[in-house]
Amino acid sequence: MQLSRSPAIRVVSPLANNTSSLRPAHGSAEVIAEISAGLLAPSAYTSPKFLYDSLGSKLFEAICELPEYYPTRTEARIFSSYGDDMARVVGEGAALIDLGAGNCAKAAALFPILKPAQYVPVDISRDFLLGAVTQLQQRFPHIEMTALGLDFSSGFELPQHVQAGRRVFFYPGSSIGNFSPSQAVEFLRGLRANAGADGGLLIGVDLIKDHAVLDAAYDDALGVTAAFNLNMLRHLNHLIGADFDVSQWQHVAFFNAEESRIEMHLEAREPLTVSWQGGERDFARGERIHTEDSYKYTRQSFATLLERAGFATQSMWTDDKHWFAVIYARAIAN
Repeated sequence: MQLSRSPAIRVVSPLANNTSSLRPAHGSAEVIAEISAGLLAPSAYTSPKFLYDSLGSKLFEAICELPEYYPTRTEARIFSSYGDDMARVVGEGAALIDLGAGNCAKAAALFPILKPAQYVPVDISRDFLLGAVTQLQQRFPHIEMTALGLDFSSGFELPQHVQAGRRVFFYPGSSIGNFSPSQAVEFLRGLRANAGADGGLLIGVDLIKDHAVLDAAYDDALGVTAAFNLNMLRHLNHLIGADFDVSQWQHVAFFNAEESRIEMHLEAREPLTVSWQGGERDFARGERIHTEDSYKYTRQSFATLLERAGFATQSMWTDDKHWFAVIYARAIAN
């Protein structure tokens, strides 16, 4: 599918001979099986990737503007303060592979200093991504762009036309925290395998801080994060033909100090039954569906995690309060 007349932009589908949908299709057996397994587990859960349909992506954009949600603005200040140093370390002419690209704004802000030869945004929310990349190509017509609408959480292969050398994965916003530490190591090992000899990783990491700051960031006064979490129920209704009634659920978020993570849940306000294609479950009042984790790290603990995954920390930049870190790690030679 061509997004424009420019030969510099391509949209690659992970589904052979099918460009009509680059995200999990409604009613697909794989999606139904994955979601059903989580909903029928002794403690119900879903993958956080299902938070991101088109509306979910827009709601997350709104979350990033909230006063309580410090990660986005803190990370932005780090990029603004240390961008020139990052450009020196990362180097020009790379293929910049933007994981969870969303509206592509974070990567686009770095184009003038990183000067990538190629830009490969990857996101599960296909329609949202395509709109963003269409606009971005108009602003930067000299950069070759390939949009990948897919779920990258379980690994993926880059198209052959993505340059083999100087691949730099860009994973901002502390999204690595959605993985458990062991899952994060496996995920990053997959990136290392695709990075090549001169590859690297520019990644944002949320650091451990006062619990009240963390709690407020995931349960804001306006209720935008609550709407973001609850919207997933509408998305599940679409994906698996479920009959969730959003009014029967409420958003719950808190910092679990023992696990060093924020947890997000949806809690039943009353006894209820949910049915979907091929499954059904009764929920008691107060029973929860675990929808997302966001693990927090110290600078040293994350550097150690990177090393286990095959990356060596080359540079680390933080804000004055040490609330957040941006790290560039180079791929360790095999």
